Amino acid sequence: MQHNSLNNTQPPVKYNRPVIYFLLLWTALNVLQACTLEIHADEAYYWMYSRFLDWGYYDHPPMVALFIKAGYSLMHSEFGVRLFTVLSSTISLYLIWLMLKKYSINARAFILVMAGIFVFHIYGFTTTPDSPLLLFTALFFYVYQRYIEKDSWTLALILSVIIAGLLYSKYHGVLLVVFTLLSNIKLLKRGSFWGIVLLAVGLYVPHILWQVNHDYPSLKYHLSERSAETYNFSYSYLYPIGQLAMAGPLIGWFLFYKGFTVRIKDAFMRALMINSVGILLFFFFTSFKGEVQLHWTLIAYVPLSMLVLIGFAQSRVPAWFNKLAIANMALIVLLRLCIIIGFPPLVEVGAIKSFFGFRDWAKAVHAKAGDNYVIFSEGFQNPSKYNFYNNTVKGLNYDTRYYRRTQYDIWPIDDSIQHKRAYLVVEDPIPGTTTDTIKTSVGNWYTCWVNNVRTYQKIDFELPAYKITASPGEKVTLNLSFKNTYSFPVDFGNAPGQSPVYFEACFFGDDGFQNVQKADDSFYHITLQPGQNAHYNFAVTAPAKKGRYELILSLRTQPFEGGRNSGAINFTVK
Repeated sequence: MQHNSLNNTQPPVKYNRPVIYFLLLWTALNVLQACTLEIHADEAYYWMYSRFLDWGYYDHPPMVALFIKAGYSLMHSEFGVRLFTVLSSTISLYLIWLMLKKYSINARAFILVMAGIFVFHIYGFTTTPDSPLLLFTALFFYVYQRYIEKDSWTLALILSVIIAGLLYSKYHGVLLVVFTLLSNIKLLKRGSFWGIVLLAVGLYVPHILWQVNHDYPSLKYHLSERSAETYNFSYSYLYPIGQLAMAGPLIGWFLFYKGFTVRIKDAFMRALMINSVGILLFFFFTSFKGEVQLHWTLIAYVPLSMLVLIGFAQSRVPAWFNKLAIANMALIVLLRLCIIIGFPPLVEVGAIKSFFGFRDWAKAVHAKAGDNYVIFSEGFQNPSKYNFYNNTVKGLNYDTRYYRRTQYDIWPIDDSIQHKRAYLVVEDPIPGTTTDTIKTSVGNWYTCWVNNVRTYQKIDFELPAYKITASPGEKVTLNLSFKNTYSFPVDFGNAPGQSPVYFEACFFGDDGFQNVQKADDSFYHITLQPGQNAHYNFAVTAPAKKGRYELILSLRTQPFEGGRNSGAINFTVK
């Protein structure tokens, strides 16, 4: 069998020149893509985070907001939003190289492997919470490698700050800490280890307090609202296929093989192995609870890539891998260049189409709405893009009963829009209501003016239970409590001259079944002062057909579809 020069048959690499050249090219490609592509929907949403800096947000911790705030303060453009992602991506790869130099890694092998891992390309220019997560993951392993060798309080202090950075980036950053500890239980005997724990927790207290003060919205969303009540087998069998793609469309399978068959020779390698295997298995088991997005495993590819390269240094690599790795890298770069130039077939594919056409769309909507508030009802994406391209915060996402809650339910935009005139923009026409149409390259949008806006997005009904079982047609009384979290009085009455409000219980079935039941008249006599609590008993009737349903409570005012004003009850009819 022939072998190629990926094998470490030469003396250890002493100079960084080939790697430096690679990182310069890597940065240049990321800069090009960051400058030329329009803002992605998720990036625009996180840009909104940066306009309302806080210790936490409904979906994520706040580190991504700081990344964007820092870059956007220098350049008011898409590149400004992505600046710190581009820089942190390059820094992360360089830190990986520095960690690997101890193992006499071949520079060309490093370049072919790192340039071939697809998920690293995604977060080379796209700013999401995964961007700071990648940086803090690399920093964590970099400092931990030194902490193993030297029990230093200085290193312990740095590690505690890095761990806090992990948790402020994304919640599952805690997996790195847990699996690293499992790989080296002897750390429990170090006094400095407990110092790390105490200081990291102390640094994280502001976010914990934010969760407490907002009734734990992130915990409820990630642990409950994101979970699928009915398991779908595709969640699990598509997971390993997707991970092969994330590792590299052509070489992913070999990277997994090489990484997981490497000979473990020290505590650092053991940490890399347990983190790689543990994180990938954790999300595989998570797939039995709900759909797992492929990029969630990003933090596993930092230790996995290092294991692969250490494996290359330990044993010979087949000659064919060199050519396959070059083809894999070329394929990914070609894909990225096609996205940059807007190759027509790609523009209509999944999340890629969010990069095209919305700058002009946002300007077209603003030309109609002027400086007035604009209400969208198709999720957080469109109002965020509208706000970004018009440098405003007057675009509001009306979270309907058919969607989910977002940070827009916490921001003060909903407070500011009450009883004002606003422009409504929807994707599907509302018969008799949407009287105008805006035609753009990203579709037709149906619009109208709404006078004296009346919404209740911030009214949240606390449920007596999150699982209920009943017989077909059985009467069930929900003892509800709720609070006026607005800074002004709330009146649920339907006085003449204002849009009527309807309090409704909505049953949704997996087969598209919908059943809406209205509250009795007593509810509409309730008036609440700011901060005041109230109770209401809502009598609902279980659907006649046996099965599983989702039950949510909704306050609806015309012309809106009704908000999502409670968590979901898993309602089973037997």
